[in-house]
Amino acid sequence: MFDRITQDPQICGGKPCIRGLRFPVSRLLGLLAAGETPETILRAFPYLESQDIRAALEYAVYLADAPVFEVA
Repeated sequence: MFDRITQDPQICGGKPCIRGLRFPVSRLLGLLAAGETPETILRAFPYLESQDIRAALEYAVYLADAPVFEVA
């Protein structure tokens, strides 16, 4: 479903990362939340692609919309 978002126990402790890079999705989302623009992020991290930013945002939407199960 998210081919640009990967999880590997050997990379960043299994956290979701961008394309198997040691760049967690949470770091990318944190940069955006802090006010960085996609352009400045791509300049600062030239190994990232604009599709990576879009995939991270889509992944965040997916997680935010996931059903919540209460454990009683």
